[in-house]
Amino acid sequence: MSLTVDTTIDGARRTVRVAGEVDVSNADQLRSTLDEGLSAGETDLVVDLAEVPYIDSTGIGVLVGAAHRAAEKGVRLEVARPQRNVARVFGMLGVTSELNIGEEDAR
Repeated sequence: MSLTVDTTIDGARRTVRVAGEVDVSNADQLRSTLDEGLSAGETDLVVDLAEVPYIDSTGIGVLVGAAHRAAEKGVRLEVARPQRNVARVFGMLGVTSELNIGEEDAR
C-alpha cells in the first residue's frame, strides 16, 4: 500500500496528515517530512494518523526519533487520532506519553 503524506500550516502549528500503511518500505518518506517540519520554525507539529491502519516498528521508530528531535528544538510534537489498533501498539510499547497522544486519542 502506498503512503500519502500531506502538510498544512496554520500559524505556529504544522499538521502532517498521513494516510496508508507505514512500514520499512516508506518510513523514510515520513521521516523526511517530519524533519522538514522540525526545521521550518513552527512550535507545534501534529502528526495525524487517522488514516493509518498499520504501522510497523520502523514507523514507530521514526515517530519516537522525531519526538526526541522536537524536544531538543523546543517543538511540541503530538501524534493525533491514531486508529484503535495503532494506539494499542503505542500503549504496549510504552510510547503514548512520549508521543503526546491524548487520552481521547488513545482508545
